[in-house]
Amino acid sequence: MLAEALLTKARRAGATPAQMQILDARFAAAKVAADIGLAHEWEWLSEPRFTFVDLFAGIGGMRLAAESEGGRCVGSIEIDKKCIETYRRNFGDDPTGDITAIDPRSVNDHNLLLAGFPCQAFSIAGLKGGFEDTRGTLFRNVAEIISKKKPDAFILENVKGLVSHDKRKTLAVILNTLMGDPVGYHLVQPSGHSKLKGYGWSVLNALDFGVPQNRERIFIVGFKDPMAADRFRFPGPITPAGVGISLQEVLEDGPKWKAPVHARHFISEKYLQGLKRHRNHHESIGQGFGFEVRDHHGYANALVGGGMGRERNLIKAQMAPQNGTLDGLRSPRNGESLRRMTPREWARLQGFPEWYEPHHAETHAYKQFGNSVAVPNVAAVVSAVMTAIEGIDLPENEPSELPRQTRITWSRPESKPIDGSQTSS
Repeated sequence: MLAEALLTKARRAGATPAQMQILDARFAAAKVAADIGLAHEWEWLSEPRFTFVDLFAGIGGMRLAAESEGGRCVGSIEIDKKCIETYRRNFGDDPTGDITAIDPRSVNDHNLLLAGFPCQAFSIAGLKGGFEDTRGTLFRNVAEIISKKKPDAFILENVKGLVSHDKRKTLAVILNTLMGDPVGYHLVQPSGHSKLKGYGWSVLNALDFGVPQNRERIFIVGFKDPMAADRFRFPGPITPAGVGISLQEVLEDGPKWKAPVHARHFISEKYLQGLKRHRNHHESIGQGFGFEVRDHHGYANALVGGGMGRERNLIKAQMAPQNGTLDGLRSPRNGESLRRMTPREWARLQGFPEWYEPHHAETHAYKQFGNSVAVPNVAAVVSAVMTAIEGIDLPENEPSELPRQTRITWSRPESKPIDGSQTSS
């Protein structure tokens, strides 16, 4: 049939697994409804909706999100060797590169810039909240690429702590740099009043976008066209507050997948008792540190790649382990059937597709998923950005140029309370 022929052409054209997944679904619909234009679907693959670059690419979480919205990656940069191994295995591209050593003008032209850049303090004396204050930081390299390549829009992602980092100085410098010369982009107006959103940014929780993980991240969005900035709205929750899928949707030994977990993921009795003593000690001195056992019908704590990140999301097993031994450990398996979640379960918690292959070494797999993005979260932002770019222009009687936001600061001069979430009047 025509659908199969087009899918074959798509594979030969080098379509990524994410693109093939989308095409499969669309062509299945085309088989049922002959009036759906298959030629249009093929045109989408050969001429993508938009192009994008993937900076600080990690293992490709933001790439997956952009591809799911019809984008084609035209460049990716990552310096971590283990992340590069995983990225190359799943996408067939080599993202190896040091953003500090790249000439911004050498980056391929693109419509959308994606970057989950590291959070760094701007410690230069006499901060003025502009481009010159970003020297020596990786954010400056991102700003230089935006300035030189002038994409239609950018999406920057970071941990929620960026909002209050260094008493909001860091966020203020970032926003002022993006708005001021030589970058000169337009940030979006916040709707309503909230500590979790401001000019150009909003904190979004993955839990609101279809994955059972309480993961809050800040997204900063800017546009070259002021009209697009005016049209843009950050996406709202796709499910009502507190309503969504539960951990049972991702657990390998749960009712959906029904697969026993290998014994190596079960913790020993000796280790469990050590965790309990450790938690009790910290509770006795007024600290909340410690392991947690999560409810199957609830959601996970935010995944983190280091320290005791795996112990924050222990699960009570629902099936006997895959084998009867606790590999490499002298102490017997704990009597409460507690286990760590597996890398595949972490992948699902981040919204990665089933075809995605984690790093073969589990230590790296946990770290990489813990440091990655929640794919559905990013996809919702990408969708909103492209809708704003492709949207209908304002009526002719509207002003052709929207007013630029004024400088953002972190101090409270005179009677004007200003911080990283507000602008002066």
